[in-house]
Amino acid sequence: QVQLVESGGGLVQTGDSLKLSCVASGLPFSDYAMGWFRQAPGKEREFVAAISRYGSITIYADSVKGRFTISRDNVKNTVYLQMATLKAEDTAVYSCAARSPYLRPTSRMSDYSSWGQGTQVTVSS
Repeated sequence: QVQLVESGGGLVQTGDSLKLSCVASGLPFSDYAMGWFRQAPGKEREFVAAISRYGSITIYADSVKGRFTISRDNVKNTVYLQMATLKAEDTAVYSCAARSPYLRPTSRMSDYSSWGQGTQVTVSS
């Protein structure tokens, strides 16, 4: 059974940085492209970033490009989201997700089959 557990969220101020982690278990991690998504209060879940199996391909939402960096450590079965220059509009629950094996990363939620519970990020202005 695939399990994804996020951590690293918290309350920060505008302009601060924060690093999220997502530890995967129950799957051969390096077979899976991974993504980060977020859902703000009263809004639909949206794509943030995604990374290919070995990290050679990364994609970002325009709203976070240049501020957020996705990376992964296949030895630790972990995908990270380094967030910098945080803004109030980055406030959301951040969730990681795994695609089916051997597929490229995408920005579509429907392409991801396994999801974590999420971690809250609150940016105070």
